[in-house]
Amino acid sequence: MKVTQDIKIKKHKNSVWHDVAKYRGLYLIFLPTLLWYLIFMYVPMFGNIIAFQDYSITRGFLASKFVGLENFRDFFNNYKFFELLRNTITITGLNLVIGFPLPIILALLLNEVKSIRYKKTIQTVTYLPYFISSVVMVSMLMLFVSGDGIFNKVRMSMGLESVPFMTTPEYFPWIYVFSNIWQHLGWNSIIYIAAIAGVDQELYEAAQIDGAGRWKQTLHITLPGISSTIIILLIMQIGQMLTVGYEKIILMYNPSIYSTADVISTYVYRKGLIESDYSYSTTVSLFNSACNFILLMSANGISKKLSGEGLW
Repeated sequence: MKVTQDIKIKKHKNSVWHDVAKYRGLYLIFLPTLLWYLIFMYVPMFGNIIAFQDYSITRGFLASKFVGLENFRDFFNNYKFFELLRNTITITGLNLVIGFPLPIILALLLNEVKSIRYKKTIQTVTYLPYFISSVVMVSMLMLFVSGDGIFNKVRMSMGLESVPFMTTPEYFPWIYVFSNIWQHLGWNSIIYIAAIAGVDQELYEAAQIDGAGRWKQTLHITLPGISSTIIILLIMQIGQMLTVGYEKIILMYNPSIYSTADVISTYVYRKGLIESDYSYSTTVSLFNSACNFILLMSANGISKKLSGEGLW
């Protein structure tokens, strides 16, 4: 029995090297990507050890004092802990509830447009904001919501008072989420448009023969046809529930709205790069990554049980 298993293992190894030799051109093309992930994604993971140390640049992470879970206790006991967690979940939750369905709706609506020229025009208009840099996007946003910006001019034309949007804490999550949707709506719809294009057209023809209208065709053919794509992207977004890019928030926020604008990533940025508290910032970042990992695994497990679809 053992001899048979050894033979199978040997054959498997030989087949792997045979495939590498046969498709060496493709593997060579893939090599730079593999090296990039190894150098910039996996090797830096060894640096997480400083979360358990009193890290010093002069001593390095191999000689720095080991403090165990002290940094984690400091973070969990910090008065900012629940505020950071609340702000992060509020922003990502709004983005999930509002921002996730909208690209699907846009793709479904574009699928109903018969004029190719009109469809391409809509696609171009919705794609363009994605290619605007965050700095330019935030500058435009500041102009829109300023005291004499377009939003306040509309309010004043309706007899309402001007509102200081960017210095009022309760408005920040909504401004961030809707500006994010504006920037990514068209781009995020591309994958759904591609998935819809892959749905078997014979199903629509059969539905038309049975008297199904466009709404029923969308409900019973299009949506089930792209359900696997929706589920996979939903799992991936849930796996990033505690990840909010700090670049855009740093460009937008100010001390008057820290109570709703300060999230985990901006806190890590301040502690690590501004205050040079590398051990503490790594602790917060490691906690963030661990929570995202748990959410990803949980979402994938629930999806596998309920629908049979998952990332693996």
